[in-house]
Amino acid sequence: MNTPFLSVRVARKAVAAQDICVFELVAADGAALPPFTAGAHIDVQLPGGLTRQYSLCNPPHETQRYQIGVLRDAASRGGSLAMHEQIQAGQQLTISAPKNHFPLVAGAGRSLLLAGGIGVTPILCMAEALGAAGADFEMHYCTRSRTHAAFLDRLAAAPFASQVSLHFDDEAPAQRLDIAALLASVSADTHLYVCGPKGFIEAVLASARAQGWAEARLHCEFFAGEVINVDTDAAFEVELKRSGRVVTVPKGITIVKALGDAGIDVMVSCEQGVCGTCLTPVLEGQPDHRDSYLTPEEQAANDQMLLCCSRAKSARLLLDL
Repeated sequence: MNTPFLSVRVARKAVAAQDICVFELVAADGAALPPFTAGAHIDVQLPGGLTRQYSLCNPPHETQRYQIGVLRDAASRGGSLAMHEQIQAGQQLTISAPKNHFPLVAGAGRSLLLAGGIGVTPILCMAEALGAAGADFEMHYCTRSRTHAAFLDRLAAAPFASQVSLHFDDEAPAQRLDIAALLASVSADTHLYVCGPKGFIEAVLASARAQGWAEARLHCEFFAGEVINVDTDAAFEVELKRSGRVVTVPKGITIVKALGDAGIDVMVSCEQGVCGTCLTPVLEGQPDHRDSYLTPEEQAANDQMLLCCSRAKSARLLLDL
């Protein structure tokens, strides 16, 4: 089902930290915005036909505004530069209604929130929700330096400020986050939520898995996927169950692009294997998973795949399309 799109106005744009801007979005017609839950994100349509995903970081009970934080990334594919350089207060934007692939688990005994860099945006929203509910949690926020850390004043003034720890790469070693020690010290009913750069997330998850954490207690969200191109990639075929059509996917071309060239549109958003928009059931064949969305167990099941980035290990895939 297609997610409805909304017309919003940029009510405020402000610098929140070095290379980070915060945008406050309100409905263009002044009405209330659709409600959202902690961990949700919106798709933002940008100049040049770009669509990018940004996590909502304001308290989730608010319906009069959405707030997003955007890092100016030198390695950007255009989205962050467009937000920083072209989008100003007063402009209108088209966005999706909120979507949540990174929700809090209801009834968790304790929540451990780990944020790296701009990954603080969904984590901050989670802290707001857990704090308002009186839930048991702690939050750790890691950045290169204080000048690179957004929302410090907001965190210091929050009712849950005592549950937040800050860690800066350029300050005393004693205050840096010891991931292994932290993960070893929590109770067995703790759920872990981590967001930030790929390396940060992978380090946290690897440490948790090495200590025997169950996958059901591990929750993450990547902001950008790593596009993988392998010299040994070969062409393969995808068969569409509903129509019987067979489309060849050449080397260096994604399934989404090959299908589009054949006149078959697939809904996509991030096109980096991060958001899950193009998740499709696989009925036969073996996918070559290259996404950051599915868990290792979900990938091993080989019954679904992300068409924007993954390929095939078998000569043909039968897709439920």
